[in-house]
Amino acid sequence: MKQNPSTQVSSEKNRGHVRILATTDLHMNLTGFDYYTDTPDPTLGLTRTASLIRKARQEAGDALVLLVDNGDAIQGTPLGEWAAQNDVPHPVMQAFAALEYDAIGLGNHDFGFGLTVLDNIISQAPCPVLCSNLHRSGSLQAWQGFAILDRTVPLGGKDMPLRIGLISVLPPQTTRWEEHHLNGEVTAEDILSSARDLSKRLRAEECDLIVALAHSGLGQTEPVEGMENAIIPLAAIDGIDAIVAGHTHLTFPSRTDTNAQYLDHANGLVHETPVVMAGSAGSYLGVIDLVVSPRPNAGFSIEECRVDLRPVCASGIAVEEDQDMVRLFADAHRQTRSAVAKPVARVSESMHSYFSFCAPDRGLALVAAAQAAALRSFLHGSALEELPLLSAVAPGKSGGRAGPRHFTDVPAEEICLRHVADLYPFPNELRALQINGADVLDWLEMSASVLNQLSHDTEADLVNPERAGYNFDVIFGLSYQIDPSQPARFDNDGRLVDPDNRRIRNLTFGGQPVQPAQRFVLASNNYRASGGGHFPAASAAQRINLPPLDIKELTRDYLSRRLPPDPVARHPYPFTLTARAGVNALLRTGPGALEHMDELVMFNAQLLSPDDAGFERIRLTF
Repeated sequence: MKQNPSTQVSSEKNRGHVRILATTDLHMNLTGFDYYTDTPDPTLGLTRTASLIRKARQEAGDALVLLVDNGDAIQGTPLGEWAAQNDVPHPVMQAFAALEYDAIGLGNHDFGFGLTVLDNIISQAPCPVLCSNLHRSGSLQAWQGFAILDRTVPLGGKDMPLRIGLISVLPPQTTRWEEHHLNGEVTAEDILSSARDLSKRLRAEECDLIVALAHSGLGQTEPVEGMENAIIPLAAIDGIDAIVAGHTHLTFPSRTDTNAQYLDHANGLVHETPVVMAGSAGSYLGVIDLVVSPRPNAGFSIEECRVDLRPVCASGIAVEEDQDMVRLFADAHRQTRSAVAKPVARVSESMHSYFSFCAPDRGLALVAAAQAAALRSFLHGSALEELPLLSAVAPGKSGGRAGPRHFTDVPAEEICLRHVADLYPFPNELRALQINGADVLDWLEMSASVLNQLSHDTEADLVNPERAGYNFDVIFGLSYQIDPSQPARFDNDGRLVDPDNRRIRNLTFGGQPVQPAQRFVLASNNYRASGGGHFPAASAAQRINLPPLDIKELTRDYLSRRLPPDPVARHPYPFTLTARAGVNALLRTGPGALEHMDELVMFNAQLLSPDDAGFERIRLTF
């Protein structure tokens, strides 16, 4: 149906109107509540997105409205863990039923509780649950590869039949990231080849309109086999008429003034195909409006389109919560708050992630020690016990795309389970790797690529906004410097930029330089060990077999002293930032950082005005 449509929506009587409403990456942010701080959060939550959904339906009048979700709905907050662990009707599916969703696409994190839990949740779905490029063998597949919806669209005073084909794709890397949950039962297909084949099949099934739910970000322009973020080449596929994107937690359309090749940021077009990406956590509702007209012989063509994002909170003013949704979630909300309020331990120092990229982070040090303490007992009595033990951890909450409230902040007092979840929000398992010194160095170089290159000429942000903070691994047990004034060694996909590029300096263990052939045991997590973040050194390392060990539970056990104190905790903090004297950088961080400014004394830190998104801006001087 793709016709290079205009972006202005017409209201002529001989044309029909289709409105697509989309949520994505909810991550169980259903209630507009921050379970880590036990406080309301007006910037997110399906209770507010629901108000936008109902308003958008009302505005549409007699237009055909489709409501879809684009994946990663069921995992991401303590509410998601409570719902997965208890035999209750799942609140996401209850909400999708109440709001009358037409289709649900799966995201990679939806597999994070395992296939049995996912099967149970899908069985409660009120509409088709789709995933086109993951295929299950050995058991009945709970999700569908595609869906065909036969609807009608008002046109010229009549209801004309309109056949809509829906596909759903996600990163093929999901089978690696979640391999410990998939038991070898699930195989992945390339996003683009799957979408191309299915769009042809749906056209053969006489679909008038094909919509792709793509749990994938914009990514690079040219198609490559196995792309994680493939929206740009996906939008070029003939036959796909509209795309709902996601996965990267970004927004599209966006405010950027620069339109790259094939990208119209202002109007939400990629290769002239309408694309919407609605951030994450229910912070936006995505809207694609299409004007369709019948062709002389059969079928429809798209004449015009408009793409829009509607925030739940704009300029500090939040949309009112939908009270039907508030009542629907009330019991799950109450029980989740109760579950995470159970006491764990008392800590004497606060732990926060406001300065994780430039200064010591006591929360990271705690998780690193917990990983090492748990792993050390499994190495006891083996030949590997004699090797130096290192522990790699990255900040799980570091602002960025999730906003200025998205930082770890644990007070110095009695802490409970919600604080443990704040320290380690992911459902990851412990992994152990044998690794040599050369690969340790490259591991750290890949981590350091999260930072922008700094210079005297411009005052750049310290952290590259296109990189994810959870890929900034800090390796405890080592000592090293990071010089962000040097160019990055690796790009975002782990490709070597230049073999002469080095940001890591003075890498030592026990006061001695790390040698390329020196052997170590490294504690990490399943995401990183399975290729998450595209660390080349992780792929080269040799795995050490371990039983399932949840890192969040290990952190709880370390705090409550069920695990012994680990020697890693006695090492000095691993890294310091260094650059040429006089170089400045801007650190964007949360408002809570203002209580800890004394921790940045080494940078002669200067507090600037907050940015438009609410981040505090701090000038660091080297």
